[in-house]
Amino acid sequence: MYSSPLERTRETAAPIAKATGQRVRSAKGLLECDFGEWTGSELASLRKRPEWTTVQRSPSVFRFPGGESFLDMQRRIWDEMERLAGLHPGGTVVAVSHADPIKAAVAMATGVHLDLFQRIVISPCSITPLVMPAPSSGAAPIVLAVNSTGDDLTTLAPS
Repeated sequence: MYSSPLERTRETAAPIAKATGQRVRSAKGLLECDFGEWTGSELASLRKRPEWTTVQRSPSVFRFPGGESFLDMQRRIWDEMERLAGLHPGGTVVAVSHADPIKAAVAMATGVHLDLFQRIVISPCSITPLVMPAPSSGAAPIVLAVNSTGDDLTTLAPS
């Protein structure tokens, strides 16, 4: 059971940890994108910026002023997911993160270019289960579901 260090993800992880008898471990690789100078700005004002079109249509070429690029964020979360899977081979890992990093990971897992990741929807408290093979296996990851908000978690297991 791992969570981004930010409070909102730790709060999401807490009831999952309690229900499973696990403790939540902090994993910096699951952090939200570093929005740099844009951190804390209202979305309505950011949408008026000329860079907003690039954020939406060509995120792979955008770096937040004083922050990280979407490519850096994608690489960071993917590396973290591979690291966590490697720590628990054959096990189940719960990783609580944020919408943009999860969308970037889904894009990576499905082979979709990062410029299309804004088309993926990740709702708060949704579940996006992936099967992460060992990186040395050469096998591709498998996306079992995206943005699942249903109650029946048994449908999220590989068949």
